[in-house]
Amino acid sequence: MKILNFGSINKDFVYEVKDFVSQGETIESLTFKEFLGGKGLNQSVAVARAKMKIYHAGCINRNDENIKNQLENWGVETRNICYVDKPTGHAIIQVNNKGDNSIIIHGGANRKISLEHIDKTISKFDVDDILLIQNEINNLPELIERASSQKMKIIFNPAPFTEDILNYPLEKIDTIIYNEIEGRGLSGKTTIEEIKGELLEKFQELNHIITLGDKGSIYFDNKDEISVDAIKAETIDSTAAGDSYIGYYLASITNKMTIKDSMVRASRAAGITTEKLGGAISIPHID
Repeated sequence: MKILNFGSINKDFVYEVKDFVSQGETIESLTFKEFLGGKGLNQSVAVARAKMKIYHAGCINRNDENIKNQLENWGVETRNICYVDKPTGHAIIQVNNKGDNSIIIHGGANRKISLEHIDKTISKFDVDDILLIQNEINNLPELIERASSQKMKIIFNPAPFTEDILNYPLEKIDTIIYNEIEGRGLSGKTTIEEIKGELLEKFQELNHIITLGDKGSIYFDNKDEISVDAIKAETIDSTAAGDSYIGYYLASITNKMTIKDSMVRASRAAGITTEKLGGAISIPHID
């Protein structure tokens, strides 16, 4: 069984600030650092650091070959990453003194995924191989349809949430992993119980995981429900914590761990991630 992540690749420009900038305000950052990130890249790194083979597909600017080199050093297979003329996707991230973040994303090369690239990549994978996707690249409905026709198992993280997601062929997804904000967008409901009830009714055949930050996470399907507490951590930056959770959960469940044990391990990885500054660089190794 192979795991393919068709996802975003970003440069993260991280500014530590006392408080987030307000409308009409100019503030000075305490520090500035540049990292590699993007939900797609972060989740691939998390799978790799959980000691599972991961293939990443996506697009970057043709002058950013060093990104592929870094990913290879981190254990991510990069032969399905293509070069385009658009700038590599990037994010401007504010991190305040509570460890919360505020993020602006420019899609750039992440929005240049072609149908040819999709078909060429998916054709290399087989029945029951896993496709991991997020909502930071274009042509996602076509990607879902193509992977479904190949009978791949599809794991979808609908982040960042946009209204377009409601028109995706979500019935062809196997597992959907979302946080409370994304759950509200998907369901149109507000409380956790309402979100769970509405989405289980809408998508009865899907496996659901809702991540709730320091309140833990909940797995549910049409038969079972499993709750796991968050791991206490000295949080300084929550960037990539959700991505760590998803990557470690996928690696663990693929390695035939139980759902609960996979969630516990994922929670530990997410907690450790918050204790360091940055995106992919903050994701822990399994040992």
